[in-house]
Amino acid sequence: MDQKLKVGILGATGMVGQRFISLLENHPWFEVVTVAASPRSAGKTYEEAVGGRWKMTTPMPEGVKSLIVKNVNEVEEVASTVDFVFSAVDMSKDEIRAIEEEYAKTETPVVSNNSAHRWTPDVPMVVPEINPEHFEVIASQKKRLGTTRGFIAVKPNCSIQSYAPALSAWREFEPYEVVATTYQAISGAGKTFKDWPEMVENVIPYIGGEEEKSEKEPLRLWGVVEDGVIKPASEPKITCQCIRVPVLNGHTAAVFVKFRKKPTKEQLIDKLVNYSGLPQKLQLPSAPKQFIQYMEEDNRPQVVLDVDYENGMGVSIGRLREDTIYDYKFVGLSHNTVRGAAGGAVLCAETLKALGYIAAKNA
Repeated sequence: MDQKLKVGILGATGMVGQRFISLLENHPWFEVVTVAASPRSAGKTYEEAVGGRWKMTTPMPEGVKSLIVKNVNEVEEVASTVDFVFSAVDMSKDEIRAIEEEYAKTETPVVSNNSAHRWTPDVPMVVPEINPEHFEVIASQKKRLGTTRGFIAVKPNCSIQSYAPALSAWREFEPYEVVATTYQAISGAGKTFKDWPEMVENVIPYIGGEEEKSEKEPLRLWGVVEDGVIKPASEPKITCQCIRVPVLNGHTAAVFVKFRKKPTKEQLIDKLVNYSGLPQKLQLPSAPKQFIQYMEEDNRPQVVLDVDYENGMGVSIGRLREDTIYDYKFVGLSHNTVRGAAGGAVLCAETLKALGYIAAKNA
């Protein structure tokens, strides 16, 4: 690729915005040229606007420090500088829906980390290894929006990445009932231990809105495109509990599954380790070479040892065994701000570019 696509980040000063900045440093296809945030940050350099709130473990990239933060609400101005945007704005759902559509209507594709459009029927919600065919609904969305190149695409909730990929690998065995408990890191709330000291040595058995997302969003991933919208799958039925635990990065899930077609343990492991999708076929820059690893050790996966598998873009599964009530149970782990948030969105954008949905505006 001769020239990199020009990228803007909406909500650039927050934790997910920072993760976008960090992941896109030296990206072979994309270059961050514009950062946008709330009016209180506008006019400052990015370094000034973030101040002491840089939450990544790696230093702030030099290339963004002196970028002047634009007001995210000045849509035309921000859109005029970029080929597409990543959205990580911190607003109400109604405000997010409105502003993302506003950007799309300037003929600027929006790849969103936010949940606001995950149930808009003609907005694709995609894990590129699982359901890239859902990008087909973009054609219908463009008709609704009246655009030729502008659209919105989203990635799903961070918590489901720790178990939905395994269930996807096992679809031929027809899982029909799932019980999942997720143990979710504090960075999922945009926090570190420094700014959330009450999480140290603590467990909070409630995360607002998370259980509904965790139960419903996998069904949309496994849905089908019909009449220009996505019709969610009806199975498996999923019930979920979501618990906040004193971990910085990494969502763990303990999962129980019933299958209509009874597989052996060996068949299940084989399907996991051989599962791959379009990103692997296309060898996209952010794609893990192996999407899912299976770990034989009784005490794995562990957050400390395994959360950064495949640069945080892979999923680790372990402790697969038969159960006395369900057919099988297992433990999954994924990096919630890489695969589960910004990294998942970057991989969506790479897939969209490879499929021809995102291109330079002057092309």
